[in-house]
Amino acid sequence: MASSANVIQVDTERIDLKNRSLAAFLAWLVPGAGHFYQGRHTKGSLYLVCILTTWMLGFALGGGHVVYASWQPGDRRWHYILQAGVGAAALPALIQGNRMRKMTDKGVTSRSYEPLWGGFMAPPHRPVIEDRTDEVSAWYATYGAGYEMGTWYTMIAGLLNILVIYDAYAGPLAVPISGRKKKDDEDGDCERQPDSEQPDAGGSASVIPQESSAPTTEAKA
Repeated sequence: MASSANVIQVDTERIDLKNRSLAAFLAWLVPGAGHFYQGRHTKGSLYLVCILTTWMLGFALGGGHVVYASWQPGDRRWHYILQAGVGAAALPALIQGNRMRKMTDKGVTSRSYEPLWGGFMAPPHRPVIEDRTDEVSAWYATYGAGYEMGTWYTMIAGLLNILVIYDAYAGPLAVPISGRKKKDDEDGDCERQPDSEQPDAGGSASVIPQESSAPTTEAKA
C-alpha cells in the first residue's frame, strides 16, 4: 500500500512517488530512470533522450576528451562537478582520474602509466602548464571551438539532470495548472446570492432600493 506521504495530487491526477530517495538516486544514475521507477514513463523517456543526446553530442564535439576528473595544480577540472550530474555516464572519469593520481609524483606522470579503455575519459598527462605546449593545448588545437562547445554541452546536460533528480524526489508542482475550477469553488458560486440582496442582522435578505433616474412630479390636488 502506498504511503500517503509519497502520494501527491496534481489537478485530478494522483501520483505515487514511491521511495523518494531511491527515485532520486536512480534519476542521478541514469537520466529518467527514477521516473520509470515511479511509473511516469512519458517524462522518463523525454529526460532519457534529451539529456543523454545533449551529453553525447558534447562528448563528440570535444573528441571524447572534454569529460575528465582532475584536481592537480594547473588543471583543476571544476567542469566535472556539473558533468557528474548525469551519473553513470561520467563515472569512468573518476576511475581514470584516480588511476593517474596514483601514477603521478610531484606533478609529473610516470612513463609507465597506461590509461584504461584506450584513454576513454582519461585526464591529460602531467604536467599541465597553461603557457606551455601540453596534451590539453593539443586537444584545443585539434578540435578548436568544438572543445569548448563540447565542454559546455556536457555541463548543461549534467545541470539539467539535477533538475530531473529534484522532480523525481519532490514530484511535479502540486498546484492546479489546467485552469479548471475546484469543485468547492463551483459549489460556492451556486450558493452565492445576488448583489442586490444582502442578509441583515436577523438573517433575512433585505432588498437595497434603487434610485429612479426619472424626475418626480408633484401630484396635483
